[in-house]
Amino acid sequence: MVGPVPKAGILEIDPYVPGESGGPDAIKLSANENPLGPSPAAVAAYHAGEGTLARYPDGSARALRSAIASAYGLHPDRIVCGAGSDELLNLIAHAYLGPGDEAIHTAHGFLVYRIATLANGARPVVAPESELHCDVDAILERVTPRTRVVFLANPNNPTGTYIPVSEVRRLRAGLPEGVLLVLDAAYAEYVERNDYEAGIELVATTPDTVMTRTFSKIHGLASLRLGWAYCPPGVADVLNRIRGPFNISAAAIAAGIAAIGDREHVARSLRSNAEAMATLVSGLDALGIRSTPSVGNFLLAHFDPAGGRTAAAADAHLRADGIYVRRVAGYGLPDALRITVGLAAENAALLASLARFARAAPGDRS
Repeated sequence: MVGPVPKAGILEIDPYVPGESGGPDAIKLSANENPLGPSPAAVAAYHAGEGTLARYPDGSARALRSAIASAYGLHPDRIVCGAGSDELLNLIAHAYLGPGDEAIHTAHGFLVYRIATLANGARPVVAPESELHCDVDAILERVTPRTRVVFLANPNNPTGTYIPVSEVRRLRAGLPEGVLLVLDAAYAEYVERNDYEAGIELVATTPDTVMTRTFSKIHGLASLRLGWAYCPPGVADVLNRIRGPFNISAAAIAAGIAAIGDREHVARSLRSNAEAMATLVSGLDALGIRSTPSVGNFLLAHFDPAGGRTAAAADAHLRADGIYVRRVAGYGLPDALRITVGLAAENAALLASLARFARAAPGDRS
């Protein structure tokens, strides 16, 4: 028997593999979640909607868009909300990519860019990076008349690196008019650098730039799947035509409004991340494990394959101790592990486990 044949490109997709959790007692440092969890106000707002579960949510998410607009000084009509920024990235690809088109992403960029491109029959074009940083010239060199979209994660996952706003502007200026530049700023809230800008300025001043954001990271609402995009009016109109009419739940809307209004929780999360990041970096350095400087809430730790000290061996050792981090071989980084910044006790357990790994002979669990 012969089954239905999918569209061209779909069978080229390697299914996305999320960070693993382990059992209930495991330490999960694999998914870049906020270890402090969500704002208590967001939790309360989530529970407040329990009596209206039989009702459809507001399909336009008007109250949430207004709250986002107020927080960032934006026009609410140019905000589109989605079930995580993943849905928005896929909607963008669905709207602007098709057979014969090309979309560019960097060598170690978010895997969803390739998935969304192939799912719509287009060809993903990979631009090499320079020392794990986006190389603007490498992107521009790969632009052809078939280029329709450029996806740029800034900061980038899994490397934790970023490029300054001057380089983002140079990229935009170098792209032909009509090529959509998608600035994926999922980790923007964590960046404390004077030369960084998430993308609001470029979206406000150009007709072909979009910025995507998420509530999954610093706001701690990963389970609710909530994201938003700031778009030129024409792009917002297009995305609203193709998104599901009730693509985000009432619970997500309510929790999102409360989360974005709780600035103290965001500030507390930033302080916690900065302090724990410094501890992790110094702890890894002391063990001779190099890490890429990161502006996010995670680190890319590099392992030396010589003598059996591979990333795969380190990952197996950590799992045996009930600690789960992220393998990133699928991102072209087989000798690295991505480690989410956790709570103090979790970070201490991670470093203690890696210390035992560094001392042990290959294959020795003593």
